[in-house]
Amino acid sequence: MSDKLLKPDDLADFDRRDVSLQSATKPVYVSGHGPGVIVMAEMPGISPHVARFARWVRDAGFRVYMPSLFGKDGDVPDAETAAGVFRRACVSAEFRALGGGLSSPVSHWLRALARLAHSESGGPGVGAIGMCFTGNFALNMMLEPALLAPVVSQPSLPLDNPGGLESSPEDLTQVRARLEREDLTVLGYRFAGDSFCRAERFAAYQAALGDRFIGRILPDTAANTGPKPPFFEQFVATPHSVVTVHLIDEAGQPTLAARDEILAFFRQRLKPSRN
Repeated sequence: MSDKLLKPDDLADFDRRDVSLQSATKPVYVSGHGPGVIVMAEMPGISPHVARFARWVRDAGFRVYMPSLFGKDGDVPDAETAAGVFRRACVSAEFRALGGGLSSPVSHWLRALARLAHSESGGPGVGAIGMCFTGNFALNMMLEPALLAPVVSQPSLPLDNPGGLESSPEDLTQVRARLEREDLTVLGYRFAGDSFCRAERFAAYQAALGDRFIGRILPDTAANTGPKPPFFEQFVATPHSVVTVHLIDEAGQPTLAARDEILAFFRQRLKPSRN
């Protein structure tokens, strides 16, 4: 793993904007040209690993919108600080970390961000990827018509129910109806032995969305085993972050193939070929 991924990232190649939507203002890091893709960070925030993935999306020909939802942007916090970010998010009114069966309130703001990204970036619509704590947010955002390409990577909420989904039954019904009506799909990724996103969760997605959910399960042996940020070293004991910390940036690696499949998915939905 590159040493620079274990040091703070100044995010200087992104334009930091304060975006006010739904009576709330949040920083959003924007970069690139082309159809919009919303990249939502995993715990403990917009890390150098998350920023690296956002740059891959940008360099593939998209305009990236990376909202700051928790943590210190660009930082690699020590384990104690990162754990504090996690605890605050768990009790925040914006997120529904426990229980399941309901969407996190922040989903309304994110759907508004999808509308904004579409209006600014053009194209047929926008894509979104959520990771870990934000994993399911991309699915909840499908209630916004502008969202055409949702990716859920190691979705970890609700934390206390391995087979639960962080969506209400009513929302899932509406999302499935839209997926069927518009011939859309949802991509999902997890490692086989992930203790935060277990097999029961993907089974619940399959039950709720049928063949509109395409789940990819990577073997644990495909995960990066090199040095990791302190939060991961102390609190994430199993392979977990498919396109960030546990990705191996080498040709032929399953995690790199997963990244390429996600980029191809965005291209297919947001840059349809002209005949």
